[in-house]
Amino acid sequence: MSISLSSDFARAVPEMAVAWEAAPVEEPVLLVLNEPLAKELGLDPAWLRSDGLPFLVGNEAPGVAQAYAGHQFGGYSPRLGDGRALLLGELTHADGRLRDLHLKGSGRTPFARGGDGLAAVGPMLREYVVSEAMNALGIPTTRSLAVVATGAVVHRETPLPGAVLARVASSHLRVGSFQYARNTGDHDLLRRLADHAIARHYPGSSHVELFEQVVAAQAALVAQWMLVGFIHGVMNTDNMTISGETIDYGPCAFMEAYDPATVYSSIDHRGRYAFGNQPIVAEWNLARLAEALLPLFASDEDQAVSVAVEALGTFEGHFERAWMGGLQAKLGVAGDVELVKDLLALMHANHVDFTLFFHRLSAAARGDAEPARSLFLDLAAIDGWIERWRALGPDADAMDKVNPVYVPRNHLVEEALAAGSAGDLGPLERLLDAVTAPYGERPGLEYFAAPAPQDFSATYQTFCGT
Repeated sequence: MSISLSSDFARAVPEMAVAWEAAPVEEPVLLVLNEPLAKELGLDPAWLRSDGLPFLVGNEAPGVAQAYAGHQFGGYSPRLGDGRALLLGELTHADGRLRDLHLKGSGRTPFARGGDGLAAVGPMLREYVVSEAMNALGIPTTRSLAVVATGAVVHRETPLPGAVLARVASSHLRVGSFQYARNTGDHDLLRRLADHAIARHYPGSSHVELFEQVVAAQAALVAQWMLVGFIHGVMNTDNMTISGETIDYGPCAFMEAYDPATVYSSIDHRGRYAFGNQPIVAEWNLARLAEALLPLFASDEDQAVSVAVEALGTFEGHFERAWMGGLQAKLGVAGDVELVKDLLALMHANHVDFTLFFHRLSAAARGDAEPARSLFLDLAAIDGWIERWRALGPDADAMDKVNPVYVPRNHLVEEALAAGSAGDLGPLERLLDAVTAPYGERPGLEYFAAPAPQDFSATYQTFCGT
């Protein structure tokens, strides 16, 4: 079939787009294909599985490596960019809006620095399964179209089989994109980038309204992450989108026992990106975006700073409304903030599994408190809390619609990735079946709802996969 890809990004800001070709893949092998997404993009799944495989690894047409900067763990790098990735171009989705088609693991680019530009099968399968789970949970995210084995050997701690991920996004514009443009000192480039972002995501907005909408979108996004126990793990400014979509599933994980200090990432030594720090970091990142956009807010610097501070000041309110409102929805009640805070304190003190408790709580709303109650050591405390909660008349049916049964629990993801890297995709397919329909118990899937063994959770770490 003939594929027509547009090049809106490269035309809008050619200074930030380096024409490049993916590394040749002589014998691509399809590992997993997202057929529903392919159809939404006007792509024929049968073609992608056969003659279209070279297209999925970038061997049919050149793409562009995107330039961006970023603060990584607080330290600024003025030139990062797509070191092992390519934007092939944009496709029109069934909803009429453009989507980026982007590759990861497609070889070195001019931004690669010391990296080899490759990706291993395991981390690409991780992004596929977790991003598709997030989509099923209703959380804005990049989507995974396919993972294709390349036959290359990727050298990390041990030799690993190589792969390319084809992913889809509303765009790949990041906070770091604006930091890069601002750092050039070219205000025309900055303006064109902002106008491109507005046209793509927030049509009709002014530059100040662009920033205000990104603040609101990111506040809502982080709240949605936390309401399902998700920890991004590497919230650098180059990993925060302008669209409000989750991007770059590196050392991400789902929290087991509720603890705001939870960190799984092997490189987050000081807990900068811990579960409970995510809104703080998001606001910090947005302050960096405001700094980059200042010349577009007003010609007078003091006035521009005043505008930025006022807009950024809305973040906390946006986040608190989304977070507390979401927690109240998980409890099936409204209006009692102290009830929510008391519960979180109890869950923390008793090391209660976050996902399992909220799933079981709907049974308590229907009269059987024992499944949820049994997760606590301090039975008197939870009994008292349940009595207060029941007095508010919780809506069990509403709770079932927002409390997932199945999330990509860390031990299940690791099992699926290990098997997939060894050539057995059965565990991955079964996990995908569970997490892409996360609400409501299904017979035979009990294994996918159970917490990890205690010895696994005590030592678990995630890695970037780069």
